[in-house]
Amino acid sequence: MSGNAIGRWNSVQVDCADPVALASFWAQMFGAEVGEPMGDPPQYVSVTPTASGGPWLSFQRVPEGKAAKNRLHLDVTVDDLDEATARAESLGGRRAGTHLEEYGFRWRVMSDPEGNEFCLIIE
Repeated sequence: MSGNAIGRWNSVQVDCADPVALASFWAQMFGAEVGEPMGDPPQYVSVTPTASGGPWLSFQRVPEGKAAKNRLHLDVTVDDLDEATARAESLGGRRAGTHLEEYGFRWRVMSDPEGNEFCLIIE
């Protein structure tokens, strides 16, 4: 490792009830591939980065449900906010907030099928 780094980027880990279903949702959002599940029933499922890059997303089965607003969320850059919203909703996503505009950015707060917030954003 270079400089003063403690480590290297690995993945963004998402706790969830159904890692297979949530990995499928996010793979379709990014046009990415779902990796082989680990465990029986599946405990971990990853979504590989797309050709344009980005981190691995990994979904981990946990017994507790989501209870509060996420402190960390994904921003997904899109070309058309309404079209992206409709496509995310067709996959099981939901609008979780209002359409916002600030500092030259426009975005809409959404949630995935398990209620994890994310933003569709136009830069």
